[in-house]
Amino acid sequence: MTSTAPAPATTAPTAVTATATASAPAPAAATATAPAPTAATAAASAPAPAAATAPAPTAATASAPAPAAATAPAPTAATELERRIAQDPGSFRVLTGDRPTGALHLGHYFGSLLNRVRLQNLGVDVIVLIPDYQVITDRDTAERLGEYTDGLLLDYLALGLDPARSTVFCHSAVPALNQLMLPFLSLVSVAELNRNPTVKDEIAHSRQSTVSGLMLTYPVHQAADILSCKGNLVPVGRDQAPHLEVTRTIARRFNERYGQVFPEPDILLSAAPLLLGTDGTKMSKSRANSVPLSATADETARLIKGATTDADRHITYDPDARPNVSSLVLLAALCLGRDPHEVAAEIGDGGAAALKRTVTDAVNTHLAPFRARRAEYAKDLTYVRSVLRAGNERVNALAEATLDEVREAMGAFR
Repeated sequence: MTSTAPAPATTAPTAVTATATASAPAPAAATATAPAPTAATAAASAPAPAAATAPAPTAATASAPAPAAATAPAPTAATELERRIAQDPGSFRVLTGDRPTGALHLGHYFGSLLNRVRLQNLGVDVIVLIPDYQVITDRDTAERLGEYTDGLLLDYLALGLDPARSTVFCHSAVPALNQLMLPFLSLVSVAELNRNPTVKDEIAHSRQSTVSGLMLTYPVHQAADILSCKGNLVPVGRDQAPHLEVTRTIARRFNERYGQVFPEPDILLSAAPLLLGTDGTKMSKSRANSVPLSATADETARLIKGATTDADRHITYDPDARPNVSSLVLLAALCLGRDPHEVAAEIGDGGAAALKRTVTDAVNTHLAPFRARRAEYAKDLTYVRSVLRAGNERVNALAEATLDEVREAMGAFR
């Protein structure tokens, strides 16, 4: 294993949108893995779930086809980055992750999880962070932390993340990562942190009466996450893009002040359309409005049955005028691999009850293979946790090497 990340793919990266592309040859196993569990051997060798191997949902799925053009459109920044990824996946290192504050849900699944597996299968070095320290940014205690961490690991493995090609680690296991916060905090102002729209939104939905310094500096901690591994490609939703701009700013200012050490990561914007929660707002673990991937078929049916719709019995797909109904239609369409307008037309005058039955059947059928694999992995948590230990070891080596570079560049004592 090398101690440094691949060189950044570009010197002036821009935010681009992820789309499905033809797969490049899969790379050889990059890291040693723990022995596969006996209970989960079949699951580990089984093909990825249908959603992960089928073409990834794109923004085009949720809209009418674009009118035919007389000439082929010029390549966009999005297609250019995808071309570079397919051409040389080994030059990219992804850093992404999920806070262990609850169960992953359908919004995560279509918004980010499938894209991680896609990038892994292309040959990109995918590193997934479980930021356990960041749990306390917006709450007083880290309740059920071990349970939620195990749940994330089970979801990742069942979805198709391969420990031979992807790495999972925890914040608390990598001291060098957290030490990078100190020099990084000197590179941004309080005013810049206060202006961050994503932080403002998170503060607005925080369950705390006051805002901690950890919440305000959350984007700086995220920069340490990414840059400690020298990640140069970060897939995010549009609401998280401001955080990534802080990372790029910190990398640029450090390089200008102390010499070239960090890449400025490319922002790979998700093209997956936004799925609303059962209450009609953004689906979120913290808002108790999600459909967890780990839910049973009966639990899924109950949650979807309680979803907000509207008074119009005729079902149509119109995200602007009918967001709640359209989100349910879209969810069914994503699970079925169909156009949402066609799904809505088939339901027609069946009303909300028929719509919810269609969505429930589509979700449960789509997730059945994933749930079966998850149940197999859950029989051997010793193996599941060994995947995390192996990832912690790898990332510790990467982060220590990065911290050594930072100390040398700053002329710091050791």
